[in-house]
Amino acid sequence: MIVELRARSRTFDGAYGRSAISNLGYALTILRLFDKRFFKIGILYTALAGILFVLAYFRQRHSRHDFADNHRNPAAHESAIKTVGQTGKRIFGRPFVTAGWIVALLSVVVFAVEICLLVLIFNL
Repeated sequence: MIVELRARSRTFDGAYGRSAISNLGYALTILRLFDKRFFKIGILYTALAGILFVLAYFRQRHSRHDFADNHRNPAAHESAIKTVGQTGKRIFGRPFVTAGWIVALLSVVVFAVEICLLVLIFNL
């Protein structure tokens, strides 16, 4: 069980946090190395990093609920499609379900940031 917990934490939860830290580093690079004309782009990447940190928090909360004891009832999730890794008996939590609303929200946020980035670049 601990192996699966650590694997999920690295794969799903850690990805959001690592992306936020990467964007923050990229924003700091833009703010420190480039001309003042690029400050708006650096601020945009800083805002994206902040939003990613918030989404990482909600994604971690989602994972904690996946392993909560109140979801031990397998009859409650009989409609879930079984994958190869879920053919055996589980002794903890509910079946894995992708955090769809978080992924959709992240897609919308990144799309909006990319549009803003293009507008800022064309206005330079």
